[in-house]
Amino acid sequence: MIPIVGRQDEQEAPRPRRPGFGLRGPRSLRHRVAVEELAAIGVPLGDDGVVIGTDAQNQTAVLGLSRRTAYDLLLIGGLWTAQVLALRAAGTGARVAVETGRAHVWTPLAQAAGAEQQCITLHDVGHVPSLGPSVSSPVVVIRDCGMKPPRGRVNSAPWQAVVTLLPYLSPAAPRLLQTSSLVGIQRVSPDEARHLSRKMRLPQEETESLPTLGDGVTLWCTRKDRYYSVTQPTDAEVGLLGHARRLD
Repeated sequence: MIPIVGRQDEQEAPRPRRPGFGLRGPRSLRHRVAVEELAAIGVPLGDDGVVIGTDAQNQTAVLGLSRRTAYDLLLIGGLWTAQVLALRAAGTGARVAVETGRAHVWTPLAQAAGAEQQCITLHDVGHVPSLGPSVSSPVVVIRDCGMKPPRGRVNSAPWQAVVTLLPYLSPAAPRLLQTSSLVGIQRVSPDEARHLSRKMRLPQEETESLPTLGDGVTLWCTRKDRYYSVTQPTDAEVGLLGHARRLD
C-alpha cells in the first residue's frame, strides 16, 4: 500500500501548540490506496516554457527558453514563426530583444505587444545593449540578421537565450549548427535537407520530409532527439501577423 494525503479516518491525539508557526490546521491521518489503483490518479503537469504548437500526438509542444544555463537556438525558417515565438516568449514574462536590420517588419509587433511596457525592444545589428538577465527577469534575444549574421555582441548566458533566425542555409549555418543546443528546421530544398541530414544525423524519413513540410510545421532536433510541431496561431496572432507561412 502507498500512502498519499487524503481524508480523515480517525482522530489523532491533540498536539501542543507551537508558537510562531501559525494556527493549527485540521489533523488527519493518511489515506491509503492500493498500487493497482494509482493509475486512476492523475495530476496534469507540463513543461515550463513557451508553447510553440502541438506535436504529432496532438500534445502541447513547449520550448524551455528560460534556463539557468546558456541556451542557443537556431531556427532555419520563416519570419512568421520567429515573430510568434517572440510574442509568446513575452507572454511568459520574458523580456524580448530583437536584433534586426529590418526594423519595419518588427515595429508593429513590438508596439502591439508592449502596450505601455517595452516587453519587446528593437535594436540595430550589433547594437544590443547588456540586458541584465536574472531568474526573475529572463531575456530572449532574437537575432534576425539575414543570411550572414555577424557574431553577436550579446551572447547567451544564464537566463538569457539567443534565437538566431536563418531564412535558408548560408555560410554561417555550419558554425550555428555546431554551437546551437536546439535546431528548428522548416521547409527547405532537397539539397539543404541532405546537408542538414549529415550535420544533424537525421534518419532518411526526416530527411525526405523536410522539403514537403507545410507552413507552420517545424522539425525541432538535436543530434540525438527530434520531434515535429505544428504552430497554430491564436485569433490575436492572426490579426497581427496573418496565417502561418514559410516565406516572408
